[in-house]
Amino acid sequence: MSHDFDPNGVAVLTDHLIDGRRLAGDGAEIALIRPSDGAAIGTIRAADEALVDAAMRSAAKARTSSGWASATPLERARVLKAWADLIDARRTELGRLEAATTTRPVADVLTRDLVRAAGAVRYFAEWADKIEGSLIAGANSGTTFLKPEPYGVIASIAPFNFPAINAIWKSAPALATGNAVVLKPSDLTPSSAVMIAELAIEAGLPAGLFNVVQGAGATGSALVRHPLTGKITFTGSSATGARVMADAAMTGTKPLTLELGGKTPQLVMDDAHDLDALAATIAGGFLANAGQVCTAGTRLIAPRRLLDELTDKIIGLAQARIAGPTWDTRATLPPIISEKQAARIDRMLAETVADGATVLTGGRRCATMNAGAYVEPTVLAGVPDTSVGFREEFFGPVLSVYAYDDEDEALAMANHPSYALAASLYTTSAAKALALPARLNAGTVWVNGHGRQPDFATPQGGFAGSGFGKEMGRAGLEGFLRFKTVWLNHG
Repeated sequence: MSHDFDPNGVAVLTDHLIDGRRLAGDGAEIALIRPSDGAAIGTIRAADEALVDAAMRSAAKARTSSGWASATPLERARVLKAWADLIDARRTELGRLEAATTTRPVADVLTRDLVRAAGAVRYFAEWADKIEGSLIAGANSGTTFLKPEPYGVIASIAPFNFPAINAIWKSAPALATGNAVVLKPSDLTPSSAVMIAELAIEAGLPAGLFNVVQGAGATGSALVRHPLTGKITFTGSSATGARVMADAAMTGTKPLTLELGGKTPQLVMDDAHDLDALAATIAGGFLANAGQVCTAGTRLIAPRRLLDELTDKIIGLAQARIAGPTWDTRATLPPIISEKQAARIDRMLAETVADGATVLTGGRRCATMNAGAYVEPTVLAGVPDTSVGFREEFFGPVLSVYAYDDEDEALAMANHPSYALAASLYTTSAAKALALPARLNAGTVWVNGHGRQPDFATPQGGFAGSGFGKEMGRAGLEGFLRFKTVWLNHG
């Protein structure tokens, strides 16, 4: 089945959404460029501090006046389930909007992203009436219990790479637990967040409980610093995450959930076999969304005796990818989000090669019929650990390959000095599958697979320079709750 469509027939959304109404605003203009062909498709007016203040006050007022926080959990669940139904019903319209304005191929959006988005809303809807406190044993003269409460207004800042999914992950659990949300999508991919929030209101969510403000870094900073912000959730680079932490402390300390950068290793143990299947998984791990994935498996670490053969198979699969626009279902390599990001990848590749790395395939822009920024799938060998290609994430379709001679060396290579978001481990040994994840410094370890699964109960999140806190699962839900200790003296 083909999902091809004309992107010029898609109405782009660039407005803010406050109190259930679209608002163009009068802030600084930001041009919106379509990634697949470089076409100018609209203009965002960045929210200034006054507009951010209006959005935050609207959210706080709506949360109080609507009774959302004190509503029965079943009522909140009813609204969220209706919201999920609307996402399903409007999937084609929302999917084309997402694909036309982002790097997400339309087939992936329609069959994966939006299916998972609606599923995540239903998952958190089912949690609404299962949020419980606990009774703490104490002296006979008193009773102590923990009471879960919402934070109030959640400031959510989403990245460009999976806009619809991130909008849901940063709003559905917050709303299920009685919070309000003010979401800032990336200024590169602003559209789907507006439609998703409007669908929530159409489903019965009181207007103002889910507001959307558009803008770049200054808008995000104003949102984080706002005194009504109860908690912050941010996904993006580690450098920006550090700035978010600094901003959060400017008006009093605020709790944060941060999912930041990664240099995810794909670690192949010496007992691995079926190299064809292994190569397909590893290739998919660094080529999905043209490598624009926080958990992209960008470092292959394999036994010296297997590395050359395995690398050749991966290169063959990488070279078979077809670069093309997100609205063409024949394309298997989407564009880089912007010319600025593609130039950054070019610069990092040049510096890494100058430091001694060897390009085994790729390393250049793709020749396509479109003006968008497409980067060839690239495999590097001999990347020095002093080079920028080792220290920083390319956030593009780039894989570095490394050989090892013994298991301890392999594990040491897998643990990056800065990042600890995720890791993949491939082994046919049950003993290694159970024992080795404990030696990998990563917030998520996949064994004999790579990438997030369509399992809403599984929390995701990193350690060290890759952030802290979890999204999805029970841990992700509880991240939007604070627990109050109540002590009753019977004496």
